[in-house]
Amino acid sequence: MTTMTAAPRPSPADRPRPGLRERKKIKTRRAIRAAAYALIQEQGYDATTVEQIAERAEVSPSTVFRYFPVKEDIVLTDEYDAVLLAELRARPLDEPPTESLRQVIRTAVGVGTGEEPEAMRLRTTLMAEVPAVRARMRENASATGRLLCRALAERTGLAADALEVRVFAMSLMGGLMEACLHWAENGFRTDLADLVDRTFDVLEHGLPARRT
Repeated sequence: MTTMTAAPRPSPADRPRPGLRERKKIKTRRAIRAAAYALIQEQGYDATTVEQIAERAEVSPSTVFRYFPVKEDIVLTDEYDAVLLAELRARPLDEPPTESLRQVIRTAVGVGTGEEPEAMRLRTTLMAEVPAVRARMRENASATGRLLCRALAERTGLAADALEVRVFAMSLMGGLMEACLHWAENGFRTDLADLVDRTFDVLEHGLPARRT
């Protein structure tokens, strides 16, 4: 059987540069997020208000809400979903979906922990310690899971709303959330990429054998 290769990925030079309007939006989102992170580290999550974040970012509170409907979204929302889906679509078509997802998510985790380690730790700490953040994270994970269902449908030929696709996608999202919680609850001592691998091992093989 001929092995199919991944579609060629465009180099940064090949990718269309965002227009001025889009660049301004990205800059504003990053400024709001950076202001929120700084204030939360200084005074805690509950003491940090949207008004304070807006003042630190030099925008209006209405601008903050235009980009982030609720305060929890400021620390949780990122631009990774579209990137993850693009990376998944670039994997070899004859590769098992679980392996494709494992590689894509390991890569994303590596980028996140390498480029924004403090932000990753803060976000995960808040998810573990603040009920409102954790609840919002579950809502966001559900939305990402629906996107994942569509991507999996493309690779498997199954319907995006097929039970098997939905169970797999939502089990993965739940498992990754638990991996992040485990990472935070244990003081970030374990490599998050290793926890991702263990999560996929459970999805693929079930629980390990009972220890005697």
